Amino acid sequence: MGEVFLSYKAEDRARLKPLVAALEADGCQIWWDAHIGGGADWREEIQDHLDGAHCVIVAWSERSVGPDGRFVRDEATRALRRGAYLAISVDGVDPPLGFGELQAIPLGGWKGNRKDPRYQALLTAVRARLAGETPPPIPANLATPRISRRTAIAAGGAGLVAVAGGGWVVFGGGKAKPPKRIAVMPFANLSGDPAQAYFSDGIAEELRGALSRIGLEVIGRTSSDAVKDLDTKAAAAKLGVANILTGSVRRSPQTIRIGAQLVGGNDGVEHWAQTYDRAPGDTIKIQTDIAASVAEALSVALGMAARAALTLGGTSDSVAQDLFLKADALRRKSDDKEAIKTRLGLLDAAIARDPDYANAYVEKSVALMTLGAQYPASPADGAMKVAQAEQAVNKAIAIAPRLGTGYAALGNIAVSRLDFGEALAMIRRALKESPNSSRVLKLAADNLIFIGDTDEVLAHLAHGLSLDPLDAVFYVLRAQAYYYSRRYNQAIDAARKALSVAPERQLPHMIIGNSLQELGKFAEAHAEYRKIPTDNLFRITNEAILAARTGDVDGATTRIARLQQMAGDAASYQYGQIHAQLGEADRAFAALDKAVEAKDPGLIYLKKDPVLDPIRPDPRFAALLKRLKFL
Repeated sequence: MGEVFLSYKAEDRARLKPLVAALEADGCQIWWDAHIGGGADWREEIQDHLDGAHCVIVAWSERSVGPDGRFVRDEATRALRRGAYLAISVDGVDPPLGFGELQAIPLGGWKGNRKDPRYQALLTAVRARLAGETPPPIPANLATPRISRRTAIAAGGAGLVAVAGGGWVVFGGGKAKPPKRIAVMPFANLSGDPAQAYFSDGIAEELRGALSRIGLEVIGRTSSDAVKDLDTKAAAAKLGVANILTGSVRRSPQTIRIGAQLVGGNDGVEHWAQTYDRAPGDTIKIQTDIAASVAEALSVALGMAARAALTLGGTSDSVAQDLFLKADALRRKSDDKEAIKTRLGLLDAAIARDPDYANAYVEKSVALMTLGAQYPASPADGAMKVAQAEQAVNKAIAIAPRLGTGYAALGNIAVSRLDFGEALAMIRRALKESPNSSRVLKLAADNLIFIGDTDEVLAHLAHGLSLDPLDAVFYVLRAQAYYYSRRYNQAIDAARKALSVAPERQLPHMIIGNSLQELGKFAEAHAEYRKIPTDNLFRITNEAILAARTGDVDGATTRIARLQQMAGDAASYQYGQIHAQLGEADRAFAALDKAVEAKDPGLIYLKKDPVLDPIRPDPRFAALLKRLKFL
């Protein structure tokens, strides 16, 4: 069989992968530009395969029929001229002028079922083209009504358009989306090298940060990644946004091509599109141009302050940015000791190229804090890492005083030193500077739950969920907020919601078990803890607390002994909890005092922890709160 060439808009790649897999499973040899090597001359390679293909499948979509789909139209013209053209429609759109008289096989909503009659019709047509025959007509039962652009314009203010075959389609239903609420989809990596994915992903994340800093409500990375395989309208509906920014990146040693399109979420209309062919060193200018163009398309005025915000914390050195993006990709992938050391090496190299790269200093601070907290060679080494982290983030803030992530990092450093008053001040400053940053909202809420006002933190979490509705972390944090404010039934509901989004997480089971304990449902709590690995320190702690509450003193003391074997004095706060429930106030306060000496970050729970209620009336408890600047 001859080769089948797939012509499509780069941003539709994920949606077309099931089609490629199905056709290959049915014996077709497919070529699409995913096969291009990183250093290849892609224009020449694409043309060679296009001209040599016996069948050219052209995927008409909202993107490919739009202003930036000219390459697809060029490829379709070549295929039509050679008699190799075969069209599919993935969004129910009309093909562009010149192709409207030719049938397109409708594949909208197809998910890979090879028995689907629509796919079978396509397979039959492909085999006919490969055999040099004219494809048979599309079966009448597969023809779908198409919305005519001309008819839609004519229908205008009525909100109705006529469709082929009679009947009406109503537009404009549902709740209106805020016009300046936007999702940036992961940019497609067209470099032919999977190892380059960090770069295309990083470009999209940099754009999210830039757009959020100029006042747009930008959906967080987790939720954007979760809907990347949906079409534009479905993704917009899932995320509740009015606009979608998509793009692609193709990079070689000689050049970089970045394409970006801003599409209306409700109607699929392309508001702006641009393709940039530049030298690799121009990457950062391209990002700024894209962000400014999106802002203009959404009628966001960019004064001097807003234009400065676009590049806040960034760099003008493309090599430094590339090193930073590699470090950030590694942060998301692994937090083991060697990975953190590699991240630090990359960040130091970025800083060496640009000593004023504020974002790199913040990430260096985060890496040092993790290294000091999880892998200290000694207590002195851990304290040194905290000091180095503070030095790095202070440098970042000196360079970029309005960098919210910097203040969030300072808040975590203050928590590690048990300076909860300073932590609260830094967290609130972070939220003031970056109110629409999903990352800042998570970092802030993670501490505010314990040291701030409950209604305040719940409001921040609600905002966070509006920006990242598919991120399980926000649901977990909301469950914790309800638990520590004694709203146990709501905590259980929120934790179950977190599990519905991310069933592999363990912390929601812990929150459900702890809430059931506080509600006196001890058997149900025990069953919930059993869903957590047996060697989990917090499972052992909570089972000891449960044993103490149910009068099983031996069970509680046995688990204390196991905790001491596993963690030694590092679990002093947990010992204090268990002794409080055993009615051993003196031993509880002794353990908490030891936790203070060791600067145990678990002490952040102290003010609101319901497990410590048995010792809360003791004057020593108020003194401890004052000592830690809670009061």
